[in-house]
Amino acid sequence: MIGNTLSQYRIDAGLRFSAAGLLALTLVACSPQKADPLPEADYHNLDVARAQAHMASGALTAVSLTQYYLDRIAALDDAGPTLNAVIETNPEALAIAAALDAEREKNGPRGPLHGIPVLLKANIDTRDSMATTAGSLALAGHLPMKDAFLVARLREAGAVILGLANLSEWANYRGSSSISGWSSLGGQNLNPYVLDRTPCGSSSGSASAVAADLALLSVGTETNGSIMCPASFNGVVGVKPTLGLVSRDGIIPIAHSQDTAGPMARTVADAAVLLQAMAVRDPADAASERFPVSIPDYVAALELPDLAGVRIGVVREYAGAGTVEAIEEAYSDAVDALRASGATIVDSVSFQVSGLRQGPVLSYEFKHGINAYLQAHGSPNGMRSLADLIAFNEAHADEVMPLFGQEIFLQAEARGSLTDPEYLEALETNTRRTRGALDSVLTAHDLDALIGPSNGPASKIVGEDDSPWVGVGWGISAISGYPDMTLPMTLVNDLPVGISILGAPWSEATLLRIANRIERARGTFPPPKFLAAADSTSNK
Repeated sequence: MIGNTLSQYRIDAGLRFSAAGLLALTLVACSPQKADPLPEADYHNLDVARAQAHMASGALTAVSLTQYYLDRIAALDDAGPTLNAVIETNPEALAIAAALDAEREKNGPRGPLHGIPVLLKANIDTRDSMATTAGSLALAGHLPMKDAFLVARLREAGAVILGLANLSEWANYRGSSSISGWSSLGGQNLNPYVLDRTPCGSSSGSASAVAADLALLSVGTETNGSIMCPASFNGVVGVKPTLGLVSRDGIIPIAHSQDTAGPMARTVADAAVLLQAMAVRDPADAASERFPVSIPDYVAALELPDLAGVRIGVVREYAGAGTVEAIEEAYSDAVDALRASGATIVDSVSFQVSGLRQGPVLSYEFKHGINAYLQAHGSPNGMRSLADLIAFNEAHADEVMPLFGQEIFLQAEARGSLTDPEYLEALETNTRRTRGALDSVLTAHDLDALIGPSNGPASKIVGEDDSPWVGVGWGISAISGYPDMTLPMTLVNDLPVGISILGAPWSEATLLRIANRIERARGTFPPPKFLAAADSTSNK
């Protein structure tokens, strides 16, 4: 297996990493002295740069780091608070890590991801012994014939594929009463900050695993808020890229006009490292037709001295504005930090979007996409079409549908083809109105980005919704295909609340620069304490 694994790891000339970072790795790697082994206590909440420095010095290995995360998954995910963030760990992870350690010893590191464990959402194909299922019993045991394009890129960059993360079953696209973070294969994923609160979805496990330090990095996917919401509710950085920046190949689809994968990490710099490896043009993906001639060095962009010349619009009109004092204070602190970093602040700006018809677009595209995926993947478990999935769910209702049904599946099955006028008109309306609204506000004020609160404190998974909905919302960036990202601002009642940064297509480097300045001013974000319940008297 090690030989086969090594053959999969070939450096991609298109990957670009920070020159300063590579120089630092090379200098340490050339040092004749080996450092003492890193104490296990220092493994907790490592970032990529520190992990690479310790590996280069000999104090840390990919094997020991991978084993650390496997042990934490066993202790916290499978036992302890039982987070249910990980559906399956990779039985080949330690062998892959050992091969990468041997390669580092002989040739040096490939780049910042060399030997770094990464979790993938369980709707992303991997050609190994792990099953790509979207959390559904209907696809249990489904072994794809090849890696998704983005997974192959991660392997080439030297990542250790650690396992597959839990998610809202079928990425929250099965029943109208879907419960975020629940799947028939993975059970209910929990928010590690407060265990009875929602982790949001659908990339719940990808976010909560990184927050709980079950992995250094993870990959989520988004159709409409499925990276942004769980990242903000679980207190991690999440990036929803421009549609087409990251290949959609090998991802169980919802809607091709909105689907994308994106990174989740505890720091902005780590998210930039992961995005750099994933942002490679896939000629077979139609969304990459407008792919830029060159992709900037996202990591190097963070090293620029200030935000001089960057214009940022502050959104003040958003859901729940003014209802949570601690959010308003943290938001004001973030704006002040950007101003102090040299950015020009335009306070305030607003945009309006109405008359969208997202329901038809999603259901038409889902039926088309899932049928094509199942037919191309050797009919996993005899599932050749959406109709087969519906029949399976009905036959196994006690296991698959104990909490909610499949109304959305039934609606999608009733749709026609992608040539139907209803679909074409809805798609054109949605695209024109969302892109028009964003282009208008960005152009009118000559803005590089918009910012606004991401969320209020998470509500309970079940029971009364006792938390106000706060935030600018993610639908406009999802439907338009424009990039968006979130990072933690503060804790409110022991729960993370974030700030969103949205920009024009292909502006990820600028969004990451802005986020980096907010993160520096904020300082280290408090890790989760796995509390049973929130303290309603606490704002910090």
